[in-house]
Amino acid sequence: MSTQQPDYPAGREGSSAPDQKGPTVVVAGGGTAGHIEPAMALADAVRRIRPDARVVALGTERGLETDIVPKRGYQLELVPPVPMPRKASPELFRMPLKVRDSVRRTREVLDRVGADVVVGFGGYVSLSAYLGARGRVPIVVHEANARAGLSNKIGARLAERVLAAVPDSGLPGASTIGIPLRESITTLDRAALRERARAHYGLDPRAPTVLVFGGSQGAQTLNTAFSGAADALGRAGIGVLHAHGPKNTVAVQEVAGAPPYVPVPYLERMDLAYAAADLVVCRSGAMTVAEVSAAGLPAVFVPLPHGNGEQALNAQPVVSAGGARMITDEELTPQRVIEEVLPLAGDPDMLARMNRATLESGHREADRVLAKTVLEVAEQ
Repeated sequence: MSTQQPDYPAGREGSSAPDQKGPTVVVAGGGTAGHIEPAMALADAVRRIRPDARVVALGTERGLETDIVPKRGYQLELVPPVPMPRKASPELFRMPLKVRDSVRRTREVLDRVGADVVVGFGGYVSLSAYLGARGRVPIVVHEANARAGLSNKIGARLAERVLAAVPDSGLPGASTIGIPLRESITTLDRAALRERARAHYGLDPRAPTVLVFGGSQGAQTLNTAFSGAADALGRAGIGVLHAHGPKNTVAVQEVAGAPPYVPVPYLERMDLAYAAADLVVCRSGAMTVAEVSAAGLPAVFVPLPHGNGEQALNAQPVVSAGGARMITDEELTPQRVIEEVLPLAGDPDMLARMNRATLESGHREADRVLAKTVLEVAEQ
């Protein structure tokens, strides 16, 4: 185990390669699943290419990484978070001390694990990683969103290589490679898994099926629109798998003889959920768009109407390619579901065209491309 620091939690170890002789890759992408999952997909790809490599993740005690990283079998080292205030506040004036402390702790970790390269994916922990590695360890930056965040804008100025999911992310000179995804998604054969997937969720084995989800906590707009259209969907012979969020409920009345409308709190097996569906209606976070595109699923994206509009930007390349449609959050009503989603779900020819366009807009090899880049930088 890592040596206990006197006033901050020690690192947590997952499995690591015995008799490790290969490079040590440190990944920094804590906080949200949108930062952690690409980091873990990269870690898996590095291990596939170089089984003797060691991968260590940087995180904070507040992020989802404390649960996700150890379960994926990787060593986790915790450093103090450095949240960036969005406006003037007392917190802003405490920033220099917090940054200095976090950078010092990060350098201690990099030295102790013998880091050969640091790979940042944005978020609070990445800023500490970039500043801690500056002048000591080469840096690779990956930006998943259509608009780069502050951490990655800083990191890009210090990096050996800069890569992004889409063009025009705001990072000059970035190579566009897509987002690293789990192998269970990039190798997904939806047709081969369909029968098993629909049985797993209790769906009709033959009916056109719509998958609805709004992220890990669900989305009230999607919940209201689809529960309100449930009767019409059932009478049209369309099944629904609807992840409404663990804190929400969706009550729908079954239509006699209609395909099931299956509400669930969350989706533990996204691969099976994607395989069960003919069409997905969902938010358009960067990871979601990348997974849906890699899976070849026609989509109707409903961007979250907050932040800087990046969810709409994330979805736009797939929409422009013909693989998806976009409906604004305020426009998604039960009537809009009946008028647009229902006929689309029942049109196999249109869904087939959208499927082809979606696959062409996806990047199934992003994990391998990024892993090769990272290993090249580490071994220079």
